[in-house]
Amino acid sequence: MLTKFLRQQFVLFIAGIFLVSVLFACQENQITESPTATVSPVTQQTPLTTNSPPVAYPDRELTATPAQLPKLPYAYNALEKAIDAETMKLHHDRHHATYVNNLNEALQKHPELKNRSVEAMLRDLNNIPEDIRETVRNNGGGHLNHTIFWQIMSPNGGGQPTGEIAQQINQTFGSFDAFRKQFNEAGGDRFGSGWVWLVRNAQNQLQIVTTANQDSPIMDGLYPIMGNDVWEHAYYLRYQNRRPEYLNNWWNVVNWTEINRRSQAGLQQKV
Repeated sequence: MLTKFLRQQFVLFIAGIFLVSVLFACQENQITESPTATVSPVTQQTPLTTNSPPVAYPDRELTATPAQLPKLPYAYNALEKAIDAETMKLHHDRHHATYVNNLNEALQKHPELKNRSVEAMLRDLNNIPEDIRETVRNNGGGHLNHTIFWQIMSPNGGGQPTGEIAQQINQTFGSFDAFRKQFNEAGGDRFGSGWVWLVRNAQNQLQIVTTANQDSPIMDGLYPIMGNDVWEHAYYLRYQNRRPEYLNNWWNVVNWTEINRRSQAGLQQKV
């Protein structure tokens, strides 16, 4: 009787050892496999590469390591034919600077994105982490749009377009006057805040478009040649609610030399 009892206890002891060894084996497999299963796709993301020409500057895209506020290429009062000095100061030193600061703050949360240009992030917004996607869209877009805006204006600007852009405008819109009318109407009809643009599309055709808020045309595969800011902060101190007057006067500072350069750069785009 005692022998039978000891035999049963021995069998239970062996079964217990086997069960414990199986449990440890399963636990080791889970620990080994779990890191692979939880790797975030964002950390493995490679920089977006495109054959598109630079948008912000002739020779380079807009860096985000960190983003920096560009200097105005003229004095605050240099564009008085269209924009007063106080508006220029507030627009550049406060509004544009805020976009730069907000973008840098957002990228602090995802340092793996800092090696990407602002253009690359805006072209690939769906792969930007969701917690900062709207911030990158709004502030990266604002940074890029304004960086272009300062360059396409000049104290010596205005008048009729010159160079190849003049011929292309005539071919596409019939005349410069017809183009200017359509551009102003589109800017005036843009409800709320946004921009009106002359862009080159994927078929290398000129096109007038508007974008809401600080959205950039490159988000839709378009190359921005020239654009006018129709946010109220761009004109309200001088023009109050008279946006059409601002749009008309803005042509007095348009930098056709820079716009010709951008028009040629847009011919190289591959979207």
